[in-house]
Amino acid sequence: MVLLTLLSIVQALALELLWSYVRESDFLFESSWTTVNAWIQITATFLGLVLIWVLYASNAMRFRWVPVTSDSVYPFLIGVLQFMLVETLGPGQTGQWLLLLAVIYAVMVRVSHTTMQRARLDADNAAFFNGLGRATMRDFYPHIVIVASMTVAGFYLTNSADSGRVETLALLAAASVLGWQFYEAARYWKLSVIGDSDRGQTGQH
Repeated sequence: MVLLTLLSIVQALALELLWSYVRESDFLFESSWTTVNAWIQITATFLGLVLIWVLYASNAMRFRWVPVTSDSVYPFLIGVLQFMLVETLGPGQTGQWLLLLAVIYAVMVRVSHTTMQRARLDADNAAFFNGLGRATMRDFYPHIVIVASMTVAGFYLTNSADSGRVETLALLAAASVLGWQFYEAARYWKLSVIGDSDRGQTGQH
């Protein structure tokens, strides 16, 4: 509960900052390709903010684990990165925005993995983890590819004057990745809930 309270405060501030950007940016209501890219970027940012809450809330509601100092530090670190992400919204800053998104994505993967490692040690979570193998490097390959792709695209856009197809494709890809993460979060939540029900009925897994 304390963890969710800390995160909810940070998320509220980040969403307020995002809303302020939308209200104060008159160019968002013009008809141009720049406006299209800006709205894709804003949508992806909003998805990212909500996704962070979903991942934290799902873990906190579903699992128990012994907290460590990093559990209190990570929300503030992620909060700072989110504020920086919102500050880099807008034309000419897509490269920096992608680089920050890559960092946030990597941090959230790290947070989720370490949380699951500690949750596995708690007997109350045995129903979920019994029969579920530990994560290997192979499991992280998709995340490594995603972070690497965002980083490469971010550096490219930062060091070039391209504001056309590459920028649009990079923003669409980023939004798609975040949408895919929502699907994965829902799938794991369903797996944990249905898994408990099945285990209770069959005594297997």
